Amino acid sequence: MRKLAAIRGENCEPNPVSWCIGATGKSPDYSDLLNALAKTPAERQQLLRTYWEPTPTRQEQEREEGAKRPTKAHHAVAKLIKQGYVRVVLTTNFDRLLETALQEAGIVPTVLSSPDHIAGALPLIHTPCTLIKIHGDYLDTRIRNTPEELSAYPDEFNKLLDRVFDEFGLIVAGWSADWDDALRAAMIRSPYRRFSTYWASRDAPSAKATELIERKGATLVSIADADTFFVSIAEKIKALEEFSRPHPISKQVAIASLKRYLSEDRYRISLDDLVTAEADRALKTIAATAPDDNNREVNSANLERCVHGYEATMEVMIEAGFVAGIWSNTEQLEPWRRALDRFARRSQGSNVLLWRDLWRDLRRYPATLLFYGLGIGAVFKERWDNLGLLFTAPFKEQRIVDVAPVLALFQATSNLNAIKLLPRREQEYFPLNNLLHDHLLSSLGNAFPSDDAFTLAFDWFETLAALCYCIPAVTKGERHNFVPLGAFVCRRENREIIFASIKESLDQLGDNSPFVTSGIAGSTAKIGLENLAALEARITMRYQI
Repeated sequence: MRKLAAIRGENCEPNPVSWCIGATGKSPDYSDLLNALAKTPAERQQLLRTYWEPTPTRQEQEREEGAKRPTKAHHAVAKLIKQGYVRVVLTTNFDRLLETALQEAGIVPTVLSSPDHIAGALPLIHTPCTLIKIHGDYLDTRIRNTPEELSAYPDEFNKLLDRVFDEFGLIVAGWSADWDDALRAAMIRSPYRRFSTYWASRDAPSAKATELIERKGATLVSIADADTFFVSIAEKIKALEEFSRPHPISKQVAIASLKRYLSEDRYRISLDDLVTAEADRALKTIAATAPDDNNREVNSANLERCVHGYEATMEVMIEAGFVAGIWSNTEQLEPWRRALDRFARRSQGSNVLLWRDLWRDLRRYPATLLFYGLGIGAVFKERWDNLGLLFTAPFKEQRIVDVAPVLALFQATSNLNAIKLLPRREQEYFPLNNLLHDHLLSSLGNAFPSDDAFTLAFDWFETLAALCYCIPAVTKGERHNFVPLGAFVCRRENREIIFASIKESLDQLGDNSPFVTSGIAGSTAKIGLENLAALEARITMRYQI
């Protein structure tokens, strides 16, 4: 508009749009303006290339401003192409910004911008990236700009477009559908909906775009801009890749290695390396996939997706932790205590004011899975010494004081009532504890003679955790202070077996009871019995069962 005003010897400032409407009698139109400034394709090509090539006198300034450079959207698309998620790009642009972004990503695309290019090109299936420049390339004088030039394509392009719209899904971004008659016609004549179409738009789509959306059965996606949209897609796919990536070593190999390292003390460095490496992998995946703390879309689907993602990430750690709980000695348990501390600290977040937010609280779930895996392993072989060490593992929880440190994780399981949003958990007293039971049964159940045997071990672990948690309350004389309870509360038969066994051990062995020597029940048998009575009173008072 400014160039047209200059040619006419007029001043279009301060509002070039208002000037253009007054001078031409209609709103500014790209094709009309271009035609007024340059009459032939060659002249238009020479005019337009100045918008994409560095200006010799301003190259450094343009570089600093990011002018005439690929945008975030270009780089995000290049990343998707490099990862193999995008194979073909159709563009109505003449510039080479995407080619530049691809080059910087180490990709050399097959570029088709004229009929003769198409004639000599490999089939799309044999090229990792094909860039189809429907309206031409700015260095070719045959670029299409005007409505007349955009009304029809050569047969070679029409046949290529027919294949693309038939064989590929489609993301439409930054295209109004108003001016490109030939491209719109190609989409209309595509007879199949073999793959999905997504139409990204900042504003409400035009009438012509709406018609195409309906014909293609497309999903309309509201976006702020192309940069945000494509960067978001690239980031989410990266997160999915991290989630889906095969483990560096399989569970079987990891557990076989772990057993070998536990067999002799000379393997203590290898054991430490194994646990640290697997913890690193899981923590990296959690960091990439965890929902944002400020995400308020709390619903069953999002919650279930998050929970299952954490469970899949922790699969190796859970099963290896179970083995470690069984066979580790005090020194060999140390790498697991450090790993548990790392997972627990990951759950804290940085903003204390957000601690009630569901997503932040749910970050405790991976640490809790590992806590239960190690603990149930110790219960499996009655390694009460290992369980006592586990219950006193160093863990700085900011909001819970005077509690055996790692047991803060056990306390956290009582607070996640949002788990009731999950299917089949709506009416449960202990939805998270039951979720843990069901998942760990699927992971560890084969080690037990029956499902009932696993459930009894699970209840032993939760009972002893609650018993250990009672200690500060009892020693302070606060017998009915808060104690986190588990699903064992609802299984009377198991609870009675466990309570009777603990009481019998404390009565008969006194201070030599393993529940005393391990520190689980307290420093003496007398305190252990008081502790047990306090726990029973808490259950009776609260649940009447």
